[in-house]
Amino acid sequence: MQQFGLANIRNVALLAHSSAGKTTFTEAALVTAGIIKRQGRIEEGTTVSDFDPDEIKRQISINLTVIPCEWNNSKINLLDTPGYSDFVGEVKSGLRVSEGVAIVICAASGVEVGSEQSWSYCEEADLPRLIFINKMDRDNADFTRTVSEIRAKLASKCIPIQFPIGSQKNFQGFVDLISRNAYGGSKMEAMEIPDIIIDQVNTLHEQLVEAVAENDDQLLEKYLEVGELSLEELRIGLKNATKKGELVPILVGSALQNIGTHHLLNAMIEYLPSPEEEGIRTLRDSVEETIPSNEQSSVAALIFKTSADPYVGKLTYFRIYNGILDSNSQVWNVDKGETERIAQLYIVRGKNQEAISQLRAGDIGAVAKLNVSTTGDTLTVKESPIKIVPIQFPEPVFSKAVYPKTKADLDKMGGALSRLVEEDPSLRIQRDVDTGETILSGLGETHLDVTVDKLQRKFGVSVLLELPKVPYKETITMQTQAEYKHKKQSGGHGQYGHVFLEIEPLPRGSGTEFANRVVGGTIPRNYIPAVEKGVNEALHDGVLAKYPVVDIKATVYDGSFHPVDSSEICFKIAGAGALRKGLNQAQPILLEPIMNIRITVPEDFTGDIISDLNSRRARMQGMIPQGNLNVIEAQAPLAEIQRYTIDLKSITQGRGSYTAVLSHYEEVPAHITEKIVAHKRDDKN
Repeated sequence: MQQFGLANIRNVALLAHSSAGKTTFTEAALVTAGIIKRQGRIEEGTTVSDFDPDEIKRQISINLTVIPCEWNNSKINLLDTPGYSDFVGEVKSGLRVSEGVAIVICAASGVEVGSEQSWSYCEEADLPRLIFINKMDRDNADFTRTVSEIRAKLASKCIPIQFPIGSQKNFQGFVDLISRNAYGGSKMEAMEIPDIIIDQVNTLHEQLVEAVAENDDQLLEKYLEVGELSLEELRIGLKNATKKGELVPILVGSALQNIGTHHLLNAMIEYLPSPEEEGIRTLRDSVEETIPSNEQSSVAALIFKTSADPYVGKLTYFRIYNGILDSNSQVWNVDKGETERIAQLYIVRGKNQEAISQLRAGDIGAVAKLNVSTTGDTLTVKESPIKIVPIQFPEPVFSKAVYPKTKADLDKMGGALSRLVEEDPSLRIQRDVDTGETILSGLGETHLDVTVDKLQRKFGVSVLLELPKVPYKETITMQTQAEYKHKKQSGGHGQYGHVFLEIEPLPRGSGTEFANRVVGGTIPRNYIPAVEKGVNEALHDGVLAKYPVVDIKATVYDGSFHPVDSSEICFKIAGAGALRKGLNQAQPILLEPIMNIRITVPEDFTGDIISDLNSRRARMQGMIPQGNLNVIEAQAPLAEIQRYTIDLKSITQGRGSYTAVLSHYEEVPAHITEKIVAHKRDDKN
């Protein structure tokens, strides 16, 4: 494969609402560039980009896929990202290694939830972008309505640079509003502008010229004097305004009919910045700074994706920012502090890998079987290391407990889950010490379902997902004293242990304490640790519903012993018995975890969200307006929000998001305590 310099590479992330046509566009781009002969179809599972069995089964993009193509003496690395919100971690990876974005919007559906989310991701990353209005050949396609929605819901700086000729079944091509030339068909041959749209074309051309002039003082001065800009001035002005993020060009076409693909690829090269123009975002002493990117410097690369496969092994995708990386070389992993051997380098296109001897700054490639490196790590040289700003992955918001189906699955489950977490950093796996469950956390129900499918397909591990048990705890509300005598005689040595305990509640969050106030040797000193051990073991199972006991202090203050029959085990049993007896006497209650939740929703849904929170025993803490959004802060019991990710999507049509962190434990209302205790008793029976 031909090597390209920094100025001739474009790394472009493709973002969209699910089913807007990103993947179909990549197929059209590959056909246009002469890389494949025939466009694959998502319905048939034949696309280069969506090759994963889970993607073919669900007919949606799940993984970030790199699709490089050479076009007009340049190389464009298209990064096809998932449109479904459960896989936004892949979107964040693609954006981190791109200098520009193309947002695909369906001409029939208009601006959808995913379109708005794609725009917000670009705003966060501060990336210049293009918009491609796709599916102009589809029923109900309406260019004018879609542009109005884009300008109303996304930004007024979005400006058409093309105008369609016909629509729906009559869609033929488009007019370039810069040159006012018309092109039609998949080969984009020149054609005449239909008389019916000439006035619209002229009006939109004037609007484009005005928008470009307003973003450049010199051009504005000429425009005010002359009333027009030259073609070259218009192109340069639009290019500069787009790269600065002051304007967002809107293009039009049909990826399925391969109409407009040529010009969108041209626009990516002309209007989006190269790696040379953007530089490298680095961290020095935790402070971010941007430094120039060039081939002459020491090599520096960022790992943005890891693919784990039990048969092929680990495939690591990276973006080169500085220098030249050779096959069969060594690099220094800044994050791990270890040397990493680079074996054969590859250019990856979908599932296909092409061996290559070296990769230059600005380009994207892959290498197999790295030992210590993981997603987000920087690879450089030990003598002059730099740290590239890593990817900020979203925090998991939806959790389920994982149960293996068989003993064989149990043996393999831990290792397989660890491999998948390495592949997808937006997943988390942890052991809940209170409930004894293995908890898998991700960005939504579909995210976890896909993970389960991968476990089975890649590693042969079958598991079930269930809602996690709520880690309730028990405590007491009053001080009491309890006595327990363990006495047993069955011939020979008997058993004898006698303990008096004082039990008192502690403030919330204090944990548990044990104290010794025995005087006069009523219990020999060497048996006190046994009493403490018995008390601590009894704390694991409360008297209401067998949940751990917290926030109490147990003090042993008296007892008795037998010089022959007493032993450590006897006093351990007596200590546990005295504690259980005391817990029953001290008005025990259940405690539940209370979460601090922060919900970000559009203004229109605020009332519905607050009403829903009230039904979940939540307490409002405040509301912070942020433009057209409201950030609602509240506290709610964990038991009421375990499926909140799903419910929030339903209430807000996918526009809401939230985070939750543990705040504290507090008493469960009496009527709910009764239900929990009854349910626990039924489970036991």
